Amino acid sequence: MKISIPREVKNNEFRVAITPAGVRDLVLGGHHVSVETAAGEGSGISDADYAAEGATIAPDAASVWESAEMVVKVKEPVASEYGHFRSDLVLFTYLHLAAEPELTDALLAAGTTAIAYETVEGRTGGLPLLAPMSEVAGRLSAIVGAATLLKPAGGMGQLVPGVPGTRPSSVVVLGGGVAGTNAISVAVGLGADVTVLDTNLQRLKELDALYAGRIKTAASNSLEIERACLAADLVIGSVLIPGAKAPKLVSLDLVSRMKPGSVLVDIAVDQGGCFEGSKPTTHADPTFAVHNSVYYCVANMPGAVPQTSTMALTNATMPYVRALASRGWKEALSLDAGLAQGLNTHGGQLTNAPVGLATGHDTVSVASVLA
Repeated sequence: MKISIPREVKNNEFRVAITPAGVRDLVLGGHHVSVETAAGEGSGISDADYAAEGATIAPDAASVWESAEMVVKVKEPVASEYGHFRSDLVLFTYLHLAAEPELTDALLAAGTTAIAYETVEGRTGGLPLLAPMSEVAGRLSAIVGAATLLKPAGGMGQLVPGVPGTRPSSVVVLGGGVAGTNAISVAVGLGADVTVLDTNLQRLKELDALYAGRIKTAASNSLEIERACLAADLVIGSVLIPGAKAPKLVSLDLVSRMKPGSVLVDIAVDQGGCFEGSKPTTHADPTFAVHNSVYYCVANMPGAVPQTSTMALTNATMPYVRALASRGWKEALSLDAGLAQGLNTHGGQLTNAPVGLATGHDTVSVASVLA
């Protein structure tokens, strides 16, 4: 198969969808790999590194897209890339279509076969291609939240761990999944007073046992969310419904009553955000004021640490890339029900029901497409 890796073009997105080790793996499997020039530079990988393992270096985006049977990316395509879509192309990347109606329309109009990292399911459950970036985003959320609490960043001017004689910051984490668990880990390590809310009581029991009383847990409901947010210095939103828009857990009215200078970090912003008023921002301009609080809503947070993120992501994606390249997309999906859940569009049809609900499109089943 002819596999292409374009350079990512989102603001301050320095990740790349393959490593030199991945190139070697695919080339040894008999595949042709084309990498756009400078695609790996942000992750510390040179064109020479790719060429040494057998990749062809393409001079520009147009040539790398045009030569491909399958394009493997990191982030969802932006408007400038929509013109590269076509009906005989397989696109394998993060898509987040529930929050991207224009991208959904473009993929459907072109008839592209689009497989989304974030809806691929593991053989034993979970979301194996979302998990590594959720780990990165979760850990980053506590770090950037602590930085945004500093007065020059717009926060209240508080040091998260405090010093002897002062109290540590109150950090509230909404959601105890992969991202939330990693946010808790770093927040606890920073010395914060941490509270986690989740609807899954079993998960709260696990977290309570893991931290042996070092964190507080609460069953998530509107009253507990309100109480926690009003007492919080930093709120991290990490709630996910696979493939669907994130639920709005924190209202603008609640934000208006929070502490002046409090910070809200929305990890779920690429799925629409779990705070009312959330809107995607960039690493170049990451925050904005809402009432007297500060929102941090960067949609590609892991892009800030590309050397870590690229390695973590490709460790997870390469087995699926190998299967798609070796068997073709239809056979690969037929043999792996979890991978089949990643199919979002094909032949002008939408195959993800939560995305259809969010964007107003009719959907068909993945089984009907594979048949």
